[in-house]
Amino acid sequence: MQQLLISIDGWLNQIDPGTHRRIKGLRLVTAFGLAALLATVPQIARGHATSLGPLAAGFALWASVSEGRTTRYESAVDLVLLCVAAGVGAASYIVLAPLLGSNWSELSLISGSFSVGFLRKFGIRGTGLGSQFFIGQLLAYNVGAKNVDIGTIAVAAALAILASVVPRMLSGPAEQPVIAPSPSIKKNDAVSVFSGLFMGTQAAIASLAIVILGNFVGLTESAWAITACTYVVADSTPGTIERVRRRIIGTSIGVPLAIACLPFAVQAPLGIWFAAAAAMVIYAIALPEHYDIASGAYAFALIATMAASGEYSVAILLARLWETVVGGALGMAVLLLMAPIPQQTRRIAGRAH
Repeated sequence: MQQLLISIDGWLNQIDPGTHRRIKGLRLVTAFGLAALLATVPQIARGHATSLGPLAAGFALWASVSEGRTTRYESAVDLVLLCVAAGVGAASYIVLAPLLGSNWSELSLISGSFSVGFLRKFGIRGTGLGSQFFIGQLLAYNVGAKNVDIGTIAVAAALAILASVVPRMLSGPAEQPVIAPSPSIKKNDAVSVFSGLFMGTQAAIASLAIVILGNFVGLTESAWAITACTYVVADSTPGTIERVRRRIIGTSIGVPLAIACLPFAVQAPLGIWFAAAAAMVIYAIALPEHYDIASGAYAFALIATMAASGEYSVAILLARLWETVVGGALGMAVLLLMAPIPQQTRRIAGRAH
């Protein structure tokens, strides 16, 4: 046992020297838990749907994931903007979903998929805002559009701001985020603008294909496939293929591990929540260089929390795995079909200069 702990410590020090990402991982868990706890306060929860807690916790968690500044002030500003973006995304879903009907409500997620791809060209903040807009839509979809209103979303965003900013203020200089460089858009750079549009369109088309597939063939949780195809999009064909490969590998390991823990979900639910929290710390440590490990850690955390919340159907839990494969495959297929377009654009731009 001692040797195992020494090995784990050595691995952590190798990929996270200085413990900076471990601190961020603990901050993610703290933000999630604090938001969920605040949502249970009677004076706050009164008059709001039971979805207040999941929305607030989700907004806070993913805002903390997307934020990557080095100073407290910049981090606080970004966290506020990211929580607001998630609220706007959730509001857009609850407005659009009823208009589309229950069978086609997932179409609302396509705008979020496009935002994730397109806004990556606007640096760290743009990347985070696009992701949070989609996350907000996804969370509203998960809790059900009929069970939430604009007021609940506004309160959830406010709680998320508090729950995410406070831990960041406390982590202070001990946290030095290491984020993969995000290309910033250049003024009058038509190629960069088109590249962002191309990435967003790729994700949107793949998401549309999944919605159609889900309605005519049947998918257990089509939103999972949409999420997979949205986040595997990169700014190059090899990059997208590599992200698809790593996401599938990680999910293929994380889901079975979580399902193996199902017996403990009833006997020791606190242990399952602890394991999920540890997985999210690993998720923060692994990003961005080890996307396969991060994907596996998140898949484990998702399935573990679902089990701890009372979802014991192995078929539904396994859907996370095969729908990730479906989403990744469709995202890659759309990219390969659209691959000649950016190449032609670069040639045209080159001749223009």
